[in-house]
Amino acid sequence: MSGIAAAGRPLRADARRNYDKILAAATEVFAEQGAHASLDHIADIAGVGPGTLYRHFPTRNDLIAAAIDTSWSDLAQRGSELDDAADPLTALRDWLLGLAQHSGIYGGLAECIAPAFAGETSPFRPTCDSSVAVTETLLARAQAAGLIRQDVKASDLVVIANSLAWATDHNGASTRDLPRLLDLMVMGLA
Repeated sequence: MSGIAAAGRPLRADARRNYDKILAAATEVFAEQGAHASLDHIADIAGVGPGTLYRHFPTRNDLIAAAIDTSWSDLAQRGSELDDAADPLTALRDWLLGLAQHSGIYGGLAECIAPAFAGETSPFRPTCDSSVAVTETLLARAQAAGLIRQDVKASDLVVIANSLAWATDHNGASTRDLPRLLDLMVMGLA
């Protein structure tokens, strides 16, 4: 939505302020409490009623997708930069690590995103499609250099990166374990 009303018109100034307050509160609360935090609590922190929150963000996933938009944009930019890296295997590994870290930015986020990877309609679908496209580019370079098996698909790698985020979120592991786990996975792809 990002400043545009459902009818395609720009938001009124007061509606835009409410939208921004909700996003700021959501970003803070999701970071502290995870993706399953109370939306009523987010509305309280933002100083708006639940109806205002739901007018801007009809579902929890709509709000989460908006809250991670900036971090996703930063990650996508990093993916573009990695396309020019000298070592295609390191570039792919760094991208997948960033993707796994992004999927774990909020506790429970990886499981919210997972249905979009399975092709379901979701506000995360554009992000998932974009992550597969960046992964395809980086994977193709690593495969062309003979560093990754030819039967590996980009969509598999994206699902695995998301799964690593989910696993660290659910098995008591720390996000500090992600690089080691990712290195084990990449070694298996060579």
